[in-house]
Parts: sequence; C-alpha cells; structure tokens
Amino acid sequence: MTPSLAVVLKGYPRLSETFIAQELKALEDRDLPFEIWSLRFPYDDKTHPIHDQIKANVRYLPEYLYQEPLRVLKAWWKARQMPGYSAARRVWLKDYWRDRTTNRGRRWGQAMVMAAEMAPEVKFHYAHFLHTPGSAARYAAMIRGVEWGFSAHAKDIWTIPEWEKREKLADCRFGATCTGTGAAHLNGLAPTDDTVSLIYHGLDLGRFPEPPAERPHRDGVAEAVELVSVGRLVAKKGYDDLMQALGALPDELNWCLVHIGGGPLKDELRAQAEALGIADRIEWRGKRDQTEVIEALRSADLFVLPSKIAGDGDRDGLPNVLMEAASQKLPILSTAVSAIPEFIEDGVHGRLTPPGEPVAFSEALSEMISNVTKRTCYADAAYDRLRQEFGMCGGIDVLEVLLRGALGRG
Repeated sequence: MTPSLAVVLKGYPRLSETFIAQELKALEDRDLPFEIWSLRFPYDDKTHPIHDQIKANVRYLPEYLYQEPLRVLKAWWKARQMPGYSAARRVWLKDYWRDRTTNRGRRWGQAMVMAAEMAPEVKFHYAHFLHTPGSAARYAAMIRGVEWGFSAHAKDIWTIPEWEKREKLADCRFGATCTGTGAAHLNGLAPTDDTVSLIYHGLDLGRFPEPPAERPHRDGVAEAVELVSVGRLVAKKGYDDLMQALGALPDELNWCLVHIGGGPLKDELRAQAEALGIADRIEWRGKRDQTEVIEALRSADLFVLPSKIAGDGDRDGLPNVLMEAASQKLPILSTAVSAIPEFIEDGVHGRLTPPGEPVAFSEALSEMISNVTKRTCYADAAYDRLRQEFGMCGGIDVLEVLLRGALGRG
C-alpha cells in the first residue's frame, strides 16, 4: 500500500541530521507511514544505527538534471498534462526571475520528476528545510494539486530572501520550526501569527544510555581535562574561535580536545592549531556514528561548542548535540546565539559566552577546566531540564496532529 505522505529531504541518510532520523522513526512508530524523496544521494561513508530502523521507501531524485536527461524529459511530458502545471510554472518563473541560479532551475526539474513519478495516493508533501527541499516540495505539490508543509531549522530561515519566505508561508498548509527565535521570525512574515508552530526536536532518551554514575575529577593539574566537541567544520560552528580560545589558555592548564565531525574547514583549522602550538593536544576523529559519539560524550569532562553567525547569515538553531551532551551529564560551554539560550541558561545549566568572542570563551573555559564542582552542578541542572522540558514526545505529538490533519485523518 502506497503511503499518503511524502517527506522531502535534502539528502538521506545524513550523519549530521540525527534530529530528522529521530523524527522519522517516531512517526513510523505511531503508524504514520510515509515515503522519502531525497534531492541528493548519500555522501557520508557511515550511517547511524537509527537509520537501519527506518523502514520507509526512499526515492532519489536526479541530483543534477544533466545526469538523467531522459528521466527529466519524460517527467516534463507527463507533468505538463497535469491540471496544476501551468500555475506552478508561473510561480517558478516568477521565482527564477528574482533568483536566476542553476539551483532554482534544478528544483523545478526535480519537482517535475517528483510530480510525475509520485503515486496518486500521496496527498501531502512535508519538506524538511524551507529553502531547497521546500521549493521542490512546493512546486511539485502545485503541479499535483495537493497541499504542502515544512519544518524549518536554521540556515534555511536566515539565508533565503524575505520575499521567498513570505510567499512560501502564504501558500503552505503549516510550518514548524525548532526554535522560539525562528518561530517568531517566520510568524512575523506569515499571513497569520500561528502559521508556524514551535516544535523542539527534543531527544528520545530511550535511545541513550543512562549517564555515567560518576566522572573522574580531573581539574587540569595532575590529569588533563578532556574536552570534546561534535559538529561540522563550517564557519557557523566557530571552531576558529575555539582554536584561538585554546591557544590563549594558561600554559599550566593541562587539557586535550577530541573533535568529531567533518567539513570543508578541516585543513584550515588544523593549520591554525599548528600555528598556535596546540596541535599535539587535539585529536581530529572525523565523522563518527552516534554510538561512537555517545562513547566520546561519556568519557569526556567538558563539551564545548562556540557557535556564531557566519558571514552569510548561517547559524545554528538549537544543536541536538547539546542535548545529547546533557543526556550524559556532560557539562556544557557554548555561546549565546540563536536558540542555545532556550536550553542553556548561563550560570545555571552551563556557561554561555557572547558569540565570536574567543577571549571570553577562553576565560570561561579556563574556569570550567579548573572547577570540578561547578561542572558537576551545571551538568546536573542541564540533565534535569532535558528530562523535564526537552523530551521528544511533546514535539512529535504536535507534529502528528498537524500531519494527520493534512491527510484528513485528524
């Protein structure tokens, strides 16, 4: 039986998007079947264990239209006979006039393939990310004459033009986003102030072990304090600031850093560490699956993530890895950017410093390395808040109502 819901993703599966995998698994567990339409083929050489548990069928669209010209041509021939084709094409041409990029053209081609190949039983398109997946899902829904909705996150909110956000918000059935700041921004552009629901990703604590009963009391004197950070090596994660902050620590402090994640700034950051004379204290582990991430969180003394707003406006939302660290009672040092303060209150659940200020980050880091008691208090408080306010079930409850309503099953 063909599911009546299509979930449109940038790529699947992706190591950096455990929050999406967690959501998909939860929807399947609630007997809400769907099929996945992916704009890109997977490029990670690893997957998380949860990906193996998701049973949905995955359809891959042509990542680049020239790679499958006959498929695209056949889709165009079929799509142009659908009742919504002309109206959808007018919307796309209007968008293309304002955004004359190959990306915009590619989304139209992918939308035609989706519309042509999708079974008639599919009644709703749900896109993760408002930018490119949102465009493809929207155009395809218009061609097919069905509704669409989206879940927005961070980059897709802050790096697309206002006209595009306004027009997508005007014709979607619903929107959702994972941060209060994002919800307020989008609802300010929407026809009504309740178009977009705030749905925190939260954490499915059932997939995580209980936190360690006790951590070693390392204080950076006799034994090195082990710092860990998990995140892509991209500008918004602020790892250049972390290198500067580590380089400014007092010489007498004993520390080491484990980093997990890949990204385009890998060579640049390693060169920065060499120049600062701290390369021998840093282990770059590259991409790892969630089992290995959890092991690293359990063995470390302090989690660090100096997020900031990148030059192109890209930024984090509420990184799931902060909640993953809290699930293992690992103390957190991060920055007061985007929705991070919605989870971590500075001086209560951890420490937050102003984004883009490595000196302030270094001072807070020095304090947390030296003060085991404070680290423990912060970790306990963050763990309690996670369990009380940031579990996954509440958000999935809201999303399930929205999706079942869109499918006529509310």
